[in-house]
Amino acid sequence: MTATTDGSTGAMGPRAASASGPTKTTPAVAGDLQVAAERATARSVEYLLGKQEAQGWWKGDLETNVTMDAEDLLLRQFLGVQDARTTEAAGLFIRGEQRADGTWATFHGGPGELSATIEAYVALRLAGDRPEDPHMARASQWVREQGGIARSRVFTRIWLALFGWWKWDDLPELPPEMIFLPKWFPLNIYDFGCWARQTIVPLTVVSAERPVRPAPFALDELHSDPARPNPPKATAPAASWDGVFQRLDKALHVYHRIAPRRLRRSAMNSAARWIIERQENDGCWGGIQPPAVYSIIALHLLGYDLDHPVMRAGLESLDRFAVWREDGARMIEACQSPVWDTCLTIIALADAGVSPDHPALVKAADWMVGEQILRPGDWTARRPGLAPGGWAFEFHNDNYPDIDDTAEVILALRRVEHPEPERIDAAIERGARWNLGMQSRNGAWGAFDADNTSPFPNRLPFCDFGEVIDPPSADVTAHVVEMLAYEGKSHHPGTRRGIEWLLAEQETSGAWFGRWGVNYVYGTGSVVPALTAAGLPPSHPAIRRAVRWLESVQNADGGWGEDLRSYHDTEWAGRGATTASQTAWALLALLAAGERESKAVERGIAYLAETQREDGSWDEPYFTGTGFPWDFSINYHLYRQVFPLTALGRYLHGEPLAARAGNRKGG
Repeated sequence: MTATTDGSTGAMGPRAASASGPTKTTPAVAGDLQVAAERATARSVEYLLGKQEAQGWWKGDLETNVTMDAEDLLLRQFLGVQDARTTEAAGLFIRGEQRADGTWATFHGGPGELSATIEAYVALRLAGDRPEDPHMARASQWVREQGGIARSRVFTRIWLALFGWWKWDDLPELPPEMIFLPKWFPLNIYDFGCWARQTIVPLTVVSAERPVRPAPFALDELHSDPARPNPPKATAPAASWDGVFQRLDKALHVYHRIAPRRLRRSAMNSAARWIIERQENDGCWGGIQPPAVYSIIALHLLGYDLDHPVMRAGLESLDRFAVWREDGARMIEACQSPVWDTCLTIIALADAGVSPDHPALVKAADWMVGEQILRPGDWTARRPGLAPGGWAFEFHNDNYPDIDDTAEVILALRRVEHPEPERIDAAIERGARWNLGMQSRNGAWGAFDADNTSPFPNRLPFCDFGEVIDPPSADVTAHVVEMLAYEGKSHHPGTRRGIEWLLAEQETSGAWFGRWGVNYVYGTGSVVPALTAAGLPPSHPAIRRAVRWLESVQNADGGWGEDLRSYHDTEWAGRGATTASQTAWALLALLAAGERESKAVERGIAYLAETQREDGSWDEPYFTGTGFPWDFSINYHLYRQVFPLTALGRYLHGEPLAARAGNRKGG
């Protein structure tokens, strides 16, 4: 596959991309492949063992896009806490991410994205870059050609409104009084996914206060017509949902002018209490950078001084999202993933043949058991009687344990031979019980909440920044089903309902949609091992359809890849530049389906062995993780290490818990 100068895939299209990557030949005989796989596995094990932290955890960088870095600078400008070193380092990183056409993308090789380009441009202006500098002039010209600031997302225009670069009246309204809506009422805060909920509550305060700090410069060059920066938008038909919500927004703008003062003040005080109650022990909110940023702004507007303990802890937490690079650049992580990375690493090492009582695995298990969340969180809004027992994704996020993480942590703990087995068993029992209790009414599982499926939040004009609800997904459901199967609960009614849902969700192509990874390769690579663990034979029609689909999208180099554009265009399903992580996902499905001796598996294993670096790692600039499908993409730097090792290990040794599913009775 050819590439443009900015690294994008150009105009070749998804079918041409299926033959991408290095065209290496596979080993001539099976013995050569076995030796190559063993060598690659040994090197990868050594590499990962060397990356473990002293406390027992693993964590790779979580790379997203420059809006994190731009908004960090804008926050510091708003609060008046900017410093030259941070500004210079952020500018260095943002400049380095600019494409040749002057734009910024939201994933490697992706197209220029308007809001990201605007935010990056403004951040570089704050860092001292001049509008007439060639790289800035290219960016502003492109922004104007795309319609200017008026066509950017709501969040971008909120940031600009904070400095008077945009009018608050021209933004969608979301009143803080929504904090009073009961849980049964449409558009109450618990109708939103936890990540959106944590962001929207503080933003209702910001929207009500409508602050404006003096802008350090004008941004006329980012308007298509500076004299008319915000041309009126077309009115949707009154009978359509878009029309209904447009009129609701107009009504809320009227309400903003007439809202009773006492009610508004009470709502903002309630929002402040809600925010403060959800601050984690490390000072952050939900372990995620965006809610922390907006919570700090909201509390600041409500009179909390920067020296207040809540504010001081919040500001200090933001520094922990910074990754300082050797060249002096500073990248901001949107989130940190130690629990997720650690459980996946344990699975990879154990499946690769590392002894279950290896000190590294025991230490990691100790750390993970210590991270189990034993107090209620926001999930009790839908499951008030359920006992806690889940794990979060991050270091500190007790309010929002993750159903997906909990399932994978249990699968990891079962691979460890711990000197205190009763302690491990008790933690697993609590986690499995909590996972079962978080099943949605349709038989499947979402990531953080049960039955978070309201159709209304995504329709709000305010919510144009990506997915704002947390419906069940095939990948999360598959991981829970797989865990329950290995816990001897294949015949539990909850497990059977999950299996039925998965079978009904299979695409006509044979693939499954991947909500939290890119995309159909991830979904299929998650579901097939779960179904076979739960007792479906490799001959089952659903398994055979999945195998045929994976074989049909294998790249010429023997690996697999899928571009994020598959979220918008199914022509891209299973098509894209080969990556180590996506190759591994495909292999995990094929191996679970009994295809170890197939040519497809041999070519995939050969690809992993031949593209491994000398130090035992793999390179992967492409984004294979998903925050919001298409709208927010993630490059988990440890994915390229743990999933290939897992696939190699299962190729050599099989699935270590496979016998457990068949031999244990229960459920």
